[in-house]
Amino acid sequence: MIPSDHPVIPAPKIGVLLVNLGTPESPTPSAVRRYLAEFLSDPRVIEIPRIVWKPILHGIILRTRPAKSAHAYQQVWTEEGSPLAAITRAQATALEGTFGPDVRVEYAMRYGLPEIRDRLVSLKTYGAERILVAPLYPQYCAATTASVTDAVFAALKTFRRQPAIRMLPPYHDDPAYIDALKTSIEQSVATLDFEPEMLIASFHGMPQRTLELGDPYHCHCQKTARLLREALGRDLTITFQSRFGRAKWLEPATDKVLESLPGKGVKRVAIVAPGFSADCVETLEELAIRGRESFLAAGGTDFAVLPCLNASAVGIDMLRKILWRELAGWADAA
Repeated sequence: MIPSDHPVIPAPKIGVLLVNLGTPESPTPSAVRRYLAEFLSDPRVIEIPRIVWKPILHGIILRTRPAKSAHAYQQVWTEEGSPLAAITRAQATALEGTFGPDVRVEYAMRYGLPEIRDRLVSLKTYGAERILVAPLYPQYCAATTASVTDAVFAALKTFRRQPAIRMLPPYHDDPAYIDALKTSIEQSVATLDFEPEMLIASFHGMPQRTLELGDPYHCHCQKTARLLREALGRDLTITFQSRFGRAKWLEPATDKVLESLPGKGVKRVAIVAPGFSADCVETLEELAIRGRESFLAAGGTDFAVLPCLNASAVGIDMLRKILWRELAGWADAA
């Protein structure tokens, strides 16, 4: 029998936390410096002994790179702030209410704001005893997916009463994801005023060493490209962008491919970035601005970067499907 003076215990609720990479708070060198300091201090991102890496980071990179990166962010910043943050927020808003009245959807960034720990606290305050954390990285990579898992469980170490946690698995070969990409690409290509001679799938690059150490990222990207190629019924060229430092990275490199194509007679190109769940500085500045400039300068005539799934109807429907699957047995009991 419950004592008469026992506090009222609300019915248990469920939380869904979407997590993306992160962004500086503003497109200024000082804000970018803070962001890069956090990002590049993650041992999952830079797998170099701290004693070697720290002097390089603080003595060279954080003195020179913030101004250049800030300029890139300035090219794509919007009234809503960083495109990545605005789109991830829109995705969470679009999914709110989808899974029932007792399931709250929030979003966080692995680096920057809002912090993962703060959002977990918010969901716990809401009453969530079960939380599905969804890293929005289709292809598994230790530098992205595993880093989110690290941050989630580091935060949970500070909780006396911990919620049950589920982590969204990589969905690089999920039929819902492939179908969404196919539909989005076909819709976007149909709006172009030219017919692409080549469709390129540009994924974020990683050092070659990660593949050799057993990271499945390269294989996941290749499988996504293969399945997408089959779904579209057309050829698809895979490349890797965003190289950093002197180490050997996964190839072929997007920038090098773009510069070489016009000389081979390919002058009309469209690029899709399947590894990005939301448009960001890598797609909007690196590809759409610098990629375009280098391709046209090499003799290309027509160039387009197709939008990511973002918070589009097809993108939200895809997220809804894969999240429902992971909530099985939870949402039904909410």
